[in-house]
Amino acid sequence: MRTFMKPLVIAVISVLFIQCGNSKFDIAKGKVGKLTTKTTVNEIENVFKQDSVVKVLSEGAKGENLFQEDDKYLVYEKGGKHLLTITPKEQLDSTSTIKSIEIFDDRFKTKSGVNIKSTFQEINANTKVSKVESSFSSATLFIDDLNATITIDNEDLGLKEFSTQKVTKEQIPDLAKIKSFTIWFN
Repeated sequence: MRTFMKPLVIAVISVLFIQCGNSKFDIAKGKVGKLTTKTTVNEIENVFKQDSVVKVLSEGAKGENLFQEDDKYLVYEKGGKHLLTITPKEQLDSTSTIKSIEIFDDRFKTKSGVNIKSTFQEINANTKVSKVESSFSSATLFIDDLNATITIDNEDLGLKEFSTQKVTKEQIPDLAKIKSFTIWFN
């Protein structure tokens, strides 16, 4: 009995280490790496203690500035590679939770392998695009399963840079590339 238990314990521990090892780069609804919907601004530097966090703080509600910027926490790997940009729900509040996370590193990926370098064909095959909205310079794909938005530049859609043409999912070329990939923590 004891000789049977030892390999079983080793196998279980190995599986746990393998699963935990990749969690730094997993994307799922309400989760990006070790960040979740419950993570506060206070915890960001601790989560990324091996990396560099650059704080770009707004000026808050000063005077009559109706169009204030959001606080942003830019996370860089040692060596300078931009990993993420984190925006809190409340500005200048260290107890605030996270509103959104923009992904810049292709190691961050969903269970099905979608990442910032994926083409529209890969996105469409591995996620459910629930809606497409057009703007002057891009099309935004809404992915409800991840609570995410992915933007594709008009140039990759074969449109003029500043076009007001409505874009449907069927019109997007398979090889169109992602311009931005944002996970929303609502």
